[in-house]
Amino acid sequence: MSPPLKVWVAGARPRTLPAAVVPVFVGTAAGYWSSGTAVLTTPQLNPSCHGSLCYQFDRHLSWINAILALVVALAIQVGTNYINDYADGQRGTDEQRVGPVRLVAGGLATVREVKIAASASFAVAAIAGFVLAARVTWWFIPLGALCFVAGWAYTGGPRPYGYYGFGELFVFVFFGLVATAGSAYIQHAPFQWIYAGTLFSYSYDWGFALAAGVPVGFLAAALLEANNLRDIETDAEAGKRTLAARLGRTNAGLLYCFTLMGVALSIGVLYNYRPWALIALFAAPLAILPLRLALSDRNGRGLLPMLGSTARLQIAVGALLTIGLLV
Repeated sequence: MSPPLKVWVAGARPRTLPAAVVPVFVGTAAGYWSSGTAVLTTPQLNPSCHGSLCYQFDRHLSWINAILALVVALAIQVGTNYINDYADGQRGTDEQRVGPVRLVAGGLATVREVKIAASASFAVAAIAGFVLAARVTWWFIPLGALCFVAGWAYTGGPRPYGYYGFGELFVFVFFGLVATAGSAYIQHAPFQWIYAGTLFSYSYDWGFALAAGVPVGFLAAALLEANNLRDIETDAEAGKRTLAARLGRTNAGLLYCFTLMGVALSIGVLYNYRPWALIALFAAPLAILPLRLALSDRNGRGLLPMLGSTARLQIAVGALLTIGLLV
């Protein structure tokens, strides 16, 4: 008999899903400022124009593209979580669980059932990604394929990079830079400057899109670090050499603190693009609990609240940063 729905929901690891949602929201907000048509005008045609020549910018938001991007991101995240579940279960990594229950290791589902769930998740991502590519650019297909490979290779295959301490780096790149900049780009209609019946092209500001992805990437890395910090002892015993296991308890806790410092500093850099981005720093009080836990001498179950508090911080910063980019 197949496991009940609540078991599959738990296996999807809901606390990790902000890593997929936040880049889409922040990227969509950043892309909003890079979309539409710029119409050159004069003071005679537009009284608000204070120079000899200025422009009006007609920005727009594609809700369909944003929803498709959200479906792709969530489906890849869930598929990656299921792959992690059965891959770790097969290797015996999760036999001594400290965190939330796992489907295979906990005997709640078979490897075959979890593989099917992972395949179904990636299939949903592929369908939504194909539709998105058809609407925006076919270059999204090879990019999406690369994201699938990155999700599978985290713990799947003969040499999973998550077992060699590269998880944070890949999470920063794919759930930070790639997901945010990609979500921004799909809101971008090629700039068209219209004046006297003539169209002029304008380049896309990749710098802004990538800068918006830096704090998002740091937050995603912090979420993974909170998970790996909790599992240092069991991962080390199972031969899973995450970055936290390689650094040790004290240094891994410091790494978590430095990662959150990276979030704050990168938000400060965004001030050069959108000054109101600084309101994301109002989420700082939510960082107190996970920082205290990271710097404490707690281990294993004593660090269980760290993942949830990091997820709440990620959601709060993402929401405030989205608002700040739109103001």
